[in-house]
Amino acid sequence: MDQIIEFFKHILNPEWIIDHGGLYLILAIIFAETGLFIGFFLPGDSLLFVAGIYGEMLGKSFFDMPLVVVMTLIAIMGVLGNIVGYWFGRKSGPLLFKRKDTFLFKKKHLWQAKEVYDKYGGGAIFVARFLPVVRTFAPIVAGIVGMERKKFMFWNIVGSFTWVFSLMLAGHFLGKAFPTLTDHLEWIILIIVVVTTLPVIIKLFFGKSGIHAHFDEFGNPIEAPKEKEEEAAK
Repeated sequence: MDQIIEFFKHILNPEWIIDHGGLYLILAIIFAETGLFIGFFLPGDSLLFVAGIYGEMLGKSFFDMPLVVVMTLIAIMGVLGNIVGYWFGRKSGPLLFKRKDTFLFKKKHLWQAKEVYDKYGGGAIFVARFLPVVRTFAPIVAGIVGMERKKFMFWNIVGSFTWVFSLMLAGHFLGKAFPTLTDHLEWIILIIVVVTTLPVIIKLFFGKSGIHAHFDEFGNPIEAPKEKEEEAAK
């Protein structure tokens, strides 16, 4: 048990990941975090930033590849992760829409998610890349609600490359400008985690959804009574 706890402590540490697994472990983690249910807790943002700082070292350890190739490989892995999540959602979606509500599963949440994708389109996939936890489940939900494949793939690719290149290049150039940056990685990682996670926490606890929907006892969407809509408008 102690060994398992120790492993999870290490797997959340970007420096340990880079030192002990190199590019191979980074690729595996990015793949898991961007499309597998079990990957939601992994350190995507901070890992990419620290990987950018050590980008040249990673390239040399991987057949002496330049940084741009390393970033491209990681971005491709992010694309593949989302594809797996989307595929899983497409396969499980029809069954979930027919499933009865339980204490843990509410069908109305699927309809609400569909309304979000209908309203914001592919932008929802793009923005999700920069939000911890959300980026893990976004492609799965997109598949469940039947988002158009071409639209999903376009924003999947654009989002993954923008996410990976922006964070890794930020780490790379800041590491060059401030050589002592590696002496304060613990604080930098903490700041990145707080900055990227804070919007999710605020939205979760304090945000009000702009999506307006009414559902029957079976979780299917229905039209709101006109008198209630008029009262709400007042």
